[in-house]
Amino acid sequence: MYIIAEIGQAHEGSLGIAHSYIDALANTGVDAIKWQMHIADAESSLEEPFRVKFSYEDDQRIDYWRRMEFTFDQWKGLKDHCEEKGMEFICSPFSNAAVDALEELGVSKYKIGSGEVNNFLLLEKICKTGKTVLLSSGMSSYEELQEAVEFVQSHNNELVLFQCTTAYPTQAKDWGLNVIGELKQKFNLPIGFSDHSGGITACTAATALGATYLEFHVVFDKRMFGPDAKASLTIDETKSLCTAIRDVETALANPIEKSDNSRFVELKGIFEKSLAVNRNMKEGEIIKVEDLEGKKPKGFGLDASIFRSIVGKKLNKDLKEWSFLKEEDISDGEA
Repeated sequence: MYIIAEIGQAHEGSLGIAHSYIDALANTGVDAIKWQMHIADAESSLEEPFRVKFSYEDDQRIDYWRRMEFTFDQWKGLKDHCEEKGMEFICSPFSNAAVDALEELGVSKYKIGSGEVNNFLLLEKICKTGKTVLLSSGMSSYEELQEAVEFVQSHNNELVLFQCTTAYPTQAKDWGLNVIGELKQKFNLPIGFSDHSGGITACTAATALGATYLEFHVVFDKRMFGPDAKASLTIDETKSLCTAIRDVETALANPIEKSDNSRFVELKGIFEKSLAVNRNMKEGEIIKVEDLEGKKPKGFGLDASIFRSIVGKKLNKDLKEWSFLKEEDISDGEA
């Protein structure tokens, strides 16, 4: 499993906060941190509307993107910091200019956001780098996704498809976990899951269903300013999720052979039960089901599992209440 924590715009344009996220995520267990490179004038315009009017300091959406920009040297510092902490630096470009910058930085993977799946101009630029393409499917029909897959595959790039629902936060009924299997069947490619639920359940379930890449947003506190905060995980939740994912991976890699229970022989002796009588009984009495109880441990009387074969048989001797019932205590036939 390859686990990607996306900072996105959670840094709010602050270089210091961006570096703080790297330090905070270093001990959570994620494999990579994903960023978004926005070069406002190359990707946006004054006509772009806010998806959600969250900003008190940006009059136009393009102003927000400008505030999210870092210089090339600042990006290099962030990439170096990620690698020093043992995490890969991954970035989503939103313009050809951003691809040029990321190539100069030396990234090995490109994450394509859901809104860029039909931006074949950008895909062409990325595919020509020869790098791995991580493609989100959030707003795409299967027909649109098929076109994008064929386009990337025509360039022979390694490709991973991500099930993604473009909703912030995504409700459980919209996670689309069924799509993981559908994507596998339709495209025969590695499948990822890009989550906006704001919890750890969806990614854990996606792991069990066969996703091999996971991506989710992170934030220091869900009450923070920004468009993605409520759909993000906190640092502590990220650590819990990574632990859950690794546990599920371990379980999937170690299938249990249910037909072989030899390792439970000792425990079965402790927990399984022997037949006993639940009242004082006299020699010659016929045993009824109402006379029987199952008591631990196994092996001190007849197995409780064979009680049906005991009912109707005759006692050969007196038994006190709660005595174990042994084979030599009974005989066939009624008195």
